[in-house]
Amino acid sequence: MRTSKFLPLFVIVIGWFAICAHAQTASSRKTARANEAEVRQVLERWAKAFRARDLDGIMSVYAPGDAVIGYDLAPPLQYRGNAAYRKDYADFLAQYNGPIDFESRDVRIVAGEDVAFYHALERMRGTLKSGEKSDMWIRATSCLKKIHGRWLIVHDHLSVPADFETGKAAMDLKP
Repeated sequence: MRTSKFLPLFVIVIGWFAICAHAQTASSRKTARANEAEVRQVLERWAKAFRARDLDGIMSVYAPGDAVIGYDLAPPLQYRGNAAYRKDYADFLAQYNGPIDFESRDVRIVAGEDVAFYHALERMRGTLKSGEKSDMWIRATSCLKKIHGRWLIVHDHLSVPADFETGKAAMDLKP
């Protein structure tokens, strides 16, 4: 049996590629975990500001200018840009007296190098200006982009299922 004098070199090269691939995979996992943690911090800042009805705090996690597209529960079909979405939030918050309770369930965050998404079921509870209690679960998805080193929300999509028989939103569903 004849062995090549290049076999040891081949084994070294293959071993090197395996080590590099493992290191890159481990590094990628570490970066993904770090990015997911940063995104979670952004969403926690949003939730804290939302509970306090702090419009400036809420909007601080959104991209500036026209980068934001919001699909909200209330018309219109979409909100284009930070200013339009800020007005939507202001109108929503103005409907409530006092703080708004907020919780999220079944949270999933996936983050790459510069793009991430979050989805969850979210519950909002509070007292409307009319004195009526509001308590609803919604489906929420947010897409974030790393802009100048900061994770910022560029897209929100909020929804509730529709009852096709009645043509109305199913606002009373609970997880």
